[in-house]
Amino acid sequence: MSARTTLLLARHGQTIWHAENRYAGVSDIGLTDKGRAQAEALGRWAGVHRPDAIWTSPLSRAIATADPACRALGVSPHREPGLRECDFGVVEGRTLAEFAAEVPDAAEAFRADPVAYPFPGAEDPAAAAARGTQALRRIAAAHPGERVLVVAHNTLLRLTLCTLLSIPLGEYRRVFPRLRNAAITELRLDQDGSAALLSLNVPCEQDRS
Repeated sequence: MSARTTLLLARHGQTIWHAENRYAGVSDIGLTDKGRAQAEALGRWAGVHRPDAIWTSPLSRAIATADPACRALGVSPHREPGLRECDFGVVEGRTLAEFAAEVPDAAEAFRADPVAYPFPGAEDPAAAAARGTQALRRIAAAHPGERVLVVAHNTLLRLTLCTLLSIPLGEYRRVFPRLRNAAITELRLDQDGSAALLSLNVPCEQDRS
């Protein structure tokens, strides 16, 4: 069997905080009605495309997003703690605009280089990138030659993509402005450590949001 694994990366469905552009991070925020509809669309996609396994972040918004796909395939999801979202420190539950109104210099530094100048109290983005990368490599090693749906988070996945594709981490917000909720980003990982991005933000259904 080929050692090449295809990871089908999906950001969880919309939450109330994401609808308002607030950082959710490690806070356990539930899905909106739209987020649940996006999860159902992902489930229908999985029923057609039949990935071999499903892995999720331990946060409830990722688990709920993966649930329809698990039901469609009749499988139980695997949990991977390394896929949890970054902790955004003082900005958890707040918008970047709110933070900028209080601490404009810190917000400007973050916009210029979010890895060198993370939010106060936030997880080190380089450490988050490392744990996310290690998590995806563990998943790939567990499923050689297979296709795996991975439901996780916007910033964690963007940092991980930069690491795997040799893009400077500080560029993650510019290179990958956002991963769309419940859209598919296809990543190929080989046993030798090489990675290839095959697609980005492909909607499960025609979602015009």
